Amino acid sequence: MTIRRQILTSALVLIAVVGLFIAAFRYTRRISEQLDQPSGKPVTLRFFSDPKPLQAFTMLDLDGRQISTSDWRGKVVLVNFWATWCPPCRAEIPDLVALQEKYREQLRIIGVSEDEGSPEAVRRFASEYKVNYPIVMLTPELKTYFPNVYALPTTFIIDRERRIVQKHLGMLHPTITEMEARALAGLDVNASIEKVDPDQPVKLENAAQVTSIPGVDLAHLSPERRLQAVQKLNAEGCTCGCGLTIAKCRIDDPQCPVSLPRARAIVEEIAQQR
Repeated sequence: MTIRRQILTSALVLIAVVGLFIAAFRYTRRISEQLDQPSGKPVTLRFFSDPKPLQAFTMLDLDGRQISTSDWRGKVVLVNFWATWCPPCRAEIPDLVALQEKYREQLRIIGVSEDEGSPEAVRRFASEYKVNYPIVMLTPELKTYFPNVYALPTTFIIDRERRIVQKHLGMLHPTITEMEARALAGLDVNASIEKVDPDQPVKLENAAQVTSIPGVDLAHLSPERRLQAVQKLNAEGCTCGCGLTIAKCRIDDPQCPVSLPRARAIVEEIAQQR
């Protein structure tokens, strides 16, 4: 029985390794083709001007291993805020897995789960998606180090000096993300660099799922009903003519007289459910 178990375990490990290799190979071929194809438009990478270094802190991953930002110096780091219930988060995970595999020496990816349920559920999800980078659960401390995460996925790009040099809301564009990682790692990249104001307004795009709604109180809802409200706010369209969902309209146009009362009504309807 022990020998059979060992054979089964070895077979599962082999399958996981082969699957990871195939994902990395497909990612490399797809991105290489995109990088080689002339688009007719020059690529510009935008990084924050005068970025500030992250404060040193530690966190624990799902397996109880300590992660220290002190170990990030000399590495490019992507801190990806996500959740298992978030469709665009799930969609970009294979690209992140392949990117981590391709740049193991230069890059570290950290996933921050905003799931309010059991960490075990997140661990099972990570195993199913063959996530090859550490995942931590969101804590109040992490909110202070990475503020204003009001939509998922949100990814912070950190350079080799542990400075936040970019913040992306919504799904990452894999070609641009790889170019950013290469540029920050000191590798060759066919792109120009532009310095931008870190406080410039950012509109939601790339299927970002809003988790914090201006003018709407979600704190009084249970975790289950809060998730239900967020999903409905991200699905229902605003009737003001903006073409956005209620949630995105609240972010892009906090003064909209249509989205605010409708958003509050949705939350109240869910709060009153029996």
